[in-house]
Amino acid sequence: MEVLVGDCLEIMKSMEDDSVDLVVCSPPYEDARTYGIGFNLKGQDWVDWAVERYMECVRVCKGLVCWVVEGKTRKFRWSATPVLMMADLHRAGVKLRKPPVYKRNGISGSGGPDWLRNDYEFVICSSKGKLPWSDNTAKGKPCKYGPGGKPSSRNRIGNRVRSDYEPPKLANPGNVISCSVGGGRMGSRLAHENEAPFAEKLADFFVCSFCPPGGVVLDPFCGSGTTLAVAAKTGRNGIGIDVRDSQVDLTHRRLAENAVVQDR
Repeated sequence: MEVLVGDCLEIMKSMEDDSVDLVVCSPPYEDARTYGIGFNLKGQDWVDWAVERYMECVRVCKGLVCWVVEGKTRKFRWSATPVLMMADLHRAGVKLRKPPVYKRNGISGSGGPDWLRNDYEFVICSSKGKLPWSDNTAKGKPCKYGPGGKPSSRNRIGNRVRSDYEPPKLANPGNVISCSVGGGRMGSRLAHENEAPFAEKLADFFVCSFCPPGGVVLDPFCGSGTTLAVAAKTGRNGIGIDVRDSQVDLTHRRLAENAVVQDR
């Protein structure tokens, strides 16, 4: 595992094209937090900042690029920055995949006086074409229901067409990734030393599904080291980048904790 301190944009510029197999990360969500470094970008300024770094991720990655993102709501208006970011990436020629959803339980009682609790975040995903490696049923389960009869579908003019479809042994898990979050459910107690950790289950979903064993996972905003911890647990290599020395230290501690657990 390699953990580097600095601006991910500058560090990635020193990396070769197609040098990692997968990118999994979660950048700052606009100016929701300053992270002790005065981070305060919002709206289109945040989108421009994010797109520049996402494009560099696309360059260095031969496989899937995944960014977990969310906007913010103020005065009954959502900033829509994840959607604006996807639109700018699309116009720049990035080959977006339909974004999966990171589903988790929002804060009870949230949603303001007239709206709904936020239970999901977008995962902005792209690839350069067909993925060079994937195991899209790695997190699948046996089919819950068998066919109710001979499978069929309808063609463009509406006629029913019989199919030779056979149910797979493992069903594709779909693009809604449900995770329990909060105390004791993030994968490590150390995760909570970061201001905005995500659950190991989320990183595990993408690492096991889209990075080959022995491959390299990059997290350019590594924070508490969740992605790298998952990479270590699943037999992958990892590169983490964070602008703060404190988070690089935290990632090293997380990896050390993980090594101790595995040695028991």
